[in-house]
Parts: sequence; C-alpha cells; structure tokens
Amino acid sequence: MKFARILRLCLFVACVAVRAATPSEAPAALEPIRGLNLIGDGGGDADSFLVTDGERTLHLRLYLVDAPETSAADPTLARRVREQTRYFGLPSPADTLAFGRTAARRTRELLARPFTAHTAGTRGLGRSAEPRVYAFVTTADGADLGEILVREGLARAHGVGRTNPAGVTQEEQRARLNDLELAAGLARRGIWSASDPEKLAAARAEERRDTAELAAVSAAAKTLPTTASGAPGAPTPINLNTASAAELDTLPGIGPALAKRIIAARPFADVDALASVSGIGPAALARLRPLVTAP
Repeated sequence: MKFARILRLCLFVACVAVRAATPSEAPAALEPIRGLNLIGDGGGDADSFLVTDGERTLHLRLYLVDAPETSAADPTLARRVREQTRYFGLPSPADTLAFGRTAARRTRELLARPFTAHTAGTRGLGRSAEPRVYAFVTTADGADLGEILVREGLARAHGVGRTNPAGVTQEEQRARLNDLELAAGLARRGIWSASDPEKLAAARAEERRDTAELAAVSAAAKTLPTTASGAPGAPTPINLNTASAAELDTLPGIGPALAKRIIAARPFADVDALASVSGIGPAALARLRPLVTAP
C-alpha cells in the first residue's frame, strides 16, 4: 500500500507540472512513413532505433516516452542512467541497464514486422552519429509502441510531445501515459517489479538536490568576467534543449513559469526560436541571446 501511495503522489506531481506548462506544437504536419523495418537490431534503446524503408535510413526517437538506457559509456549517459535509477527506485544502475536491454529486446519483438512511423522531421536530442527525429511508431498490429512499453512497465511517461496523428493533444496523451505508468507500477510489471518503494521517494529527492546544485554552480559561473576571447572567465551558455527548469530560472527575466514554457516548447533549432515562447519578446530575446545556446 505504501508503494502505491508513493507512486500515485509522484505521478500526480509530474502530471500537474506538465499541465501547468503551455506547450508549443511543432508547426510542421506529421507525415506517415509505411513499410519500415529495423536495421539489424535497431542499434539503440527501446525508444530510439535505426530504421529503413528500403531507400533511406532514419534514426527514430519516440515521442512522450523514455526507456532506460542500455549503455553508460560516457559521462552524459552515466548521469542519465543515474537519474533513471533514482526515478524508478531501482537498487543500482546495473539494474537500470539490465531493464534497458530487456526493453530494447521487447521493441525488436514488437517491430519484427513492417511498421509505420509518423514524423514531422523534428530533430531529437542525443549523441548518436545519425541525427534523431521524433516520431510516433505504430506496430504492424496497429498498436502504439510507446503505449505498449509504458503499459508493460518498460518505459515511463516522459519527454517531448505533440498532437498525435489521430489529433489527440499531447496533454491528453501524457495523462493517458501517466495512467498506464501508474497501473504498471501498481501491478509491479517490468521495471517496477524491482522498484524499492522505500528508496524511490528518497532517490528522487536526491536527484532534485543534485539538479539544484548544478544550477547553482552554473549561476555562479555567470558572475565571472568575460574575456575578449570568450575563453576562461566567460560564462558558459545554457543549453536550451537540455537545461533543467532550475538552470533556466537563473537566466535574467526567466522565472519558474517561463522556464516551464521553454521546456514545453523544446526542441529549439536555434536561439531565435525562443521568440515562439509566450512571454519572450524582442528585448528579452536580445538579453538572453549571449547567455544561451541551442546546438
């Protein structure tokens, strides 16, 4: 019962935070790409994989869901694995990686037959050699891949979203995925079978403290004098596509509410795209331009 209460509370807070933001939908229309097949084993995680339609190669990244990583080969991936370990309340990062590989195998099973992707070509974040594009993926049986992974406890409701091919808003999709995640947790399916309810709340609190500490370090760096060369002494621009809400809040004129709107509008192709966020006019954009980046 304690596990169920903790899980309900965490999902409720996450859902409220998402709904408080004002999302920015990608203007481009979703285009269907049918008859896709994985290239080899997909070469990635359950939510990110290489595909082909026989003529071109695409690296797809699922909208709205996040599965555990399958590797921690560099510091960025290691930090991500640590964050996922804390989110799911798992005993160790090794458990997170093991479940990541289980989830990746499940994706390969579900996409063993030709499938369909709907994408607008929006670039996804990541360190892969091939640029990733966000997509909704439908299996040969007509099921949504992201929903299956969350329902089976192999992924969480998390990440960039937009209105889906059926016209369902990202807010409604997130609400449904949060419900599926809650049901998976209560049933102890997939990753949740190894989750420690006593550890989960404390681990998530630790992640929030670490995030706040990094934001404080970043804010302190901004007080350093700028050199003519922009080398040592110049503040490091904040990455709009990866910064936490706490980090964005350190920027001049950006409060908690505006930080949430910036996060909801991701990804940004360049710094000028900030102008599409409600509350950022020409003057604010000019003030922020030297302090942020959007690689």
